Amino acid sequence: MKPFRPERLKTYPLSARPSKVGLAEQARVTPAGASIGRFLRDLPDVLLAADFRAFVRAMRAARSRRKALLWAMGAHVIKAGLNPVLIDLMKRGWISGLALNGAGIIHDFELAFAGRTSEDVAAQIRTGRFGMARETGEWLNESIRCGAEKNLGLGEAVGGMIARSSFPHKKLSLLATAYRLGLPATVHVALGTDIIHMHPKASGEAIGKTSLHDFFLLSALVRGLDGGGVFLNIGSAVVLPEVFLKAVSLVRNQGERLDGFSTAVFDFIRQYRPAENVVRRPLGREGKGYYFVGPHEIMIPLLAAALKNAAPRLREAS
Repeated sequence: MKPFRPERLKTYPLSARPSKVGLAEQARVTPAGASIGRFLRDLPDVLLAADFRAFVRAMRAARSRRKALLWAMGAHVIKAGLNPVLIDLMKRGWISGLALNGAGIIHDFELAFAGRTSEDVAAQIRTGRFGMARETGEWLNESIRCGAEKNLGLGEAVGGMIARSSFPHKKLSLLATAYRLGLPATVHVALGTDIIHMHPKASGEAIGKTSLHDFFLLSALVRGLDGGGVFLNIGSAVVLPEVFLKAVSLVRNQGERLDGFSTAVFDFIRQYRPAENVVRRPLGREGKGYYFVGPHEIMIPLLAAALKNAAPRLREAS
């Protein structure tokens, strides 16, 4: 068998070939001291830079049209020191609903109560002390029990408890801020995954009742995504993507229209459930999903700065 020879190769002019990147997509040099808006406009108009600008436009459009802006977050977002940034966004109207996993209430409580959180698991697990902080288990389980008795959701129960407390750092609490602002906040628990479930005051009945209440509350919030809302999943690899998918199914099962909304995942790496259950599967015919990879402690402040930038004109998609 003889190898191919290139002499008979058919070519054509480069000018006749479609190309994905041209002069219009090139980055621009950002001068020293420029605004965040200028920085965003100067990014190259390709790949994730183009997606990021498009997503910021979608969020601005949702806010201007009073559509739902739902932020679902894993606990690492809180551990990364981002509560002040998120609280500022809540006060400015960039968050209309908040969803946390079960670990989220732990770190939110500990910041409000003690001004610190995130124990050294590797060191503590060797001695049997991991997850055994007394106040965390007692306060949270008691507030969940009280919430169940009053037919409250878990988020409202914990948020109200922190908001009414004399904790020295309660202004750092996401849930307390949501409670004070009247913003719905939900908490979605998988039993056995959180340190407070080991506590003698833990009640599976109360946890299940309040968290199930919050699932149906989130479903009502998801209904508000129709026609231009935005759902963000930040740092939750399993629980919140699964909860969101079921909420979408429940809304559509009730005959509600749910289309034309945007979703986005912000996480360290690409993972199966966020990609499928947030970015791809839930979208209708008119929806758009985005996936942004990067550390929360950089990406979320960048997003916040982009949203609040006083000069909203971004380079339009080509």
